[in-house]
Amino acid sequence: MPDLHPFIAGLPKAELHVHHVGSASPRIVAELAARHPDSKVPADPEALAEYFTFTDFGHFIDVYLSVVDLVRTDEDVRLLTFEVARDMARQNIRYAELTITPFSSTRRGIPGQAFMEAIEDARKSAEAELGVTLRWCFDIPGEAGLEAAEETARLALDLRPEGLVSFGLGGPEVGVPRPQFKPYFDRARAAGLRSVPHAGETTGPQTVWDALHHLGAERIGHGTSAAEDPRLLEHLAEHRVALEVCPTSNIATKAVADLDEHPIGKMVSAGVLVTVNSDDPPMFGTDLNSEYAVAAKLLGLDERGIAGLAGNAVEASFLDAAGKARLAAEIDTYTRAWLSGRDA
Repeated sequence: MPDLHPFIAGLPKAELHVHHVGSASPRIVAELAARHPDSKVPADPEALAEYFTFTDFGHFIDVYLSVVDLVRTDEDVRLLTFEVARDMARQNIRYAELTITPFSSTRRGIPGQAFMEAIEDARKSAEAELGVTLRWCFDIPGEAGLEAAEETARLALDLRPEGLVSFGLGGPEVGVPRPQFKPYFDRARAAGLRSVPHAGETTGPQTVWDALHHLGAERIGHGTSAAEDPRLLEHLAEHRVALEVCPTSNIATKAVADLDEHPIGKMVSAGVLVTVNSDDPPMFGTDLNSEYAVAAKLLGLDERGIAGLAGNAVEASFLDAAGKARLAAEIDTYTRAWLSGRDA
């Protein structure tokens, strides 16, 4: 079996499930921690590896929120956003839909308009300087309840930034039922935003059904437990509702016991449109290239199969038709050139 890492590294890619603050590399986190020395987050990049070792999903949320607390000014937002794009460019990520939780920033005192201007300035700079196209998913932090839902909907609809394409729901699933958020998703969808809630990560298949029926989900964040329900897998496959699968994340948060038990193979065998993503990459010691390598191993893929996964992400993205066609052609051209060079 050839070493697939060089092929993956050069492959043009799209990423659909990756969190804004959760993408802050040790370099970025250390810089933010140094700016705000009252934080408990280590300012030493090497110490962050131990800090980012999670005992369970609840511990992960606690650590995640401590990093969120480092983002206190619009300049912090701008720095974080642009530097995340820089890390994406190094991986040949051409397009990413970055999940942002604006409520976490506005509740910490950053004015909504200043927040929007910061992410938009970073987005435009990333496209011009790095060749990375960013779009936004504004998500409700579910653990903060309906107050957070109302504020997220207000920010999304009243201060809508140019790059915003979708509306999501994150945070813990246990004790946070999906149906209560229906009115906010209804408003967002009526305004043309796409529905991309997390579901079925740490709860059973019913949470995914709830996301579909009550929130109009067009993609599902994680959806790990969907594999437990053959009828649900059939529904997802028939309606081309993509799953945003994040293998290493699922192991790190204990959503799945180990990689050998990961249900990605069952999802693919059922005909579900599966995309591969990194979720909160530095926190889980991974990146998108590594996740493609993990998926390739779990699914037994060669270069063409890996390129097919990259194509799935393009298909499931909210790029316009022309953008999808360009990125799909770029993936195809790269793969053909690689295979012809390998076989020469």
